Amino acid sequence: MKTNTIAVIGGTGKSGHYLVQHLLEKGLSMKLLLRTPENFTFENPLIEVIKGDARDFDAVSCLIKDCSAVISKIGQPVGEKSIFTDATNNVIRAMHLHGIKRYIAITGLNVDTPFDHKNDKVKAATDWMYQNYPKTTKDKQDEYEILVNSDLDWTLVRLPLIIPTSEHCKTEVNLTDCVGEKISAADLSVFLVAQILDETYLKASPFLYNI
Repeated sequence: MKTNTIAVIGGTGKSGHYLVQHLLEKGLSMKLLLRTPENFTFENPLIEVIKGDARDFDAVSCLIKDCSAVISKIGQPVGEKSIFTDATNNVIRAMHLHGIKRYIAITGLNVDTPFDHKNDKVKAATDWMYQNYPKTTKDKQDEYEILVNSDLDWTLVRLPLIIPTSEHCKTEVNLTDCVGEKISAADLSVFLVAQILDETYLKASPFLYNI
């Protein structure tokens, strides 16, 4: 097993390239799952590109093989069926197949856990999501439940609005409420990569935000 190779899903989204850049800064090799690799023009010997979709088990299995951890920043494709539980089930199955335990992923504020004490603004935002995007919102909640019932060493990071910037600000982590309204893509990337070895939030779903 390549102990320093990270499998990345969603590495080309609005904040994905910040994650790729931070992994490179840390000297970590990675495998990227890309639906349209021809649009990814950045070349680096530490990057291996796997063509495929997270809803295709064979592609996910190819991605995860020989990696030591998986980081997912997967986004919802416009106009397509909600992707989150399908992708997560594939990831869990592939991780079992290849004997990998560490899984780090992001999700929205709308996900509820039994430990929450969400403030009124976050509760209202959650209600709004259920009213306007009921299928994807429920799918994200179901994704959390799937992880809770898995035997992976998972961390599901709940986020406010991601700001696509390389600027670093003070961040705060909270297991019960989201006090901040945004998170810098650069700060998010630092946090996600740190979780590869940090066991503080194993089997937990912390909020991460700038203050």
